Amino acid sequence: MLKSYSETNIGRKRQLNQDYVFSSGKPIGNMPNLFIVADGMGGHKAGDYASRYTVETIEREIKASFEKNPSIIIQKAIRTANKEIRQRASEDPNLYGMGTTVVVATVIGRYLQVANVGDSRLYIANAQEIRQITRDHSLVEEMVRLGGIRREEARLHPDKNIITRAIGAKDDVDIDFFTVELRPSDRILMCSDGLTNMVEDQDILKVLNEHQDDKTLVETARALIDTANQNGGKDNIAVVLIKPFADEVKK
Repeated sequence: MLKSYSETNIGRKRQLNQDYVFSSGKPIGNMPNLFIVADGMGGHKAGDYASRYTVETIEREIKASFEKNPSIIIQKAIRTANKEIRQRASEDPNLYGMGTTVVVATVIGRYLQVANVGDSRLYIANAQEIRQITRDHSLVEEMVRLGGIRREEARLHPDKNIITRAIGAKDDVDIDFFTVELRPSDRILMCSDGLTNMVEDQDILKVLNEHQDDKTLVETARALIDTANQNGGKDNIAVVLIKPFADEVKK
């Protein structure tokens, strides 16, 4: 049986929390479960509006969809959210220029289906390793891919917050979609860059391993958030944790 927990935190430096999450282990429309992380951007309250509105629109669209294919369901919902965010921004000067990242995931049987736009991430971890499944749509990721900088330099690069794709940025949104086969011991972490800019991947894995017996996932999520804040907490922090096969793993 799948178990999950989600939480956001304002961090130590920001005045507003522009991260928004949705977590449901129960069916939403034709999806057996649904998990979303969004990290908004824009002046004043535009960023938190963008992330919340995007998450609520995706949930609404998935709930109303008659489609069966999860890839089609999720991508249609994201495209609708992008269109509506663009429309709202054009109607209200206070929302002009707003946008958000988004990661959307569902677990169907042994398979994880995940879509992303921007630099919020989804990882799969077990006791031995942590793997980033999504690919950041960011300037520094492009620089790493083209060999301009090393992976280790990317986290501290001054341009690390410049993203190359976002909900609301263009009329058409490019969406990456991944299907991953899960193993019984796998745990899934979805998060905003408020976690990953403050905590290295191997330190995230260390926290996950220190809380392997955490049945509710609450302690694990809070330990990740506490670590990010102890390391500076320069941004809002969003965490969604999922144990896809919680009752099937023998300790």
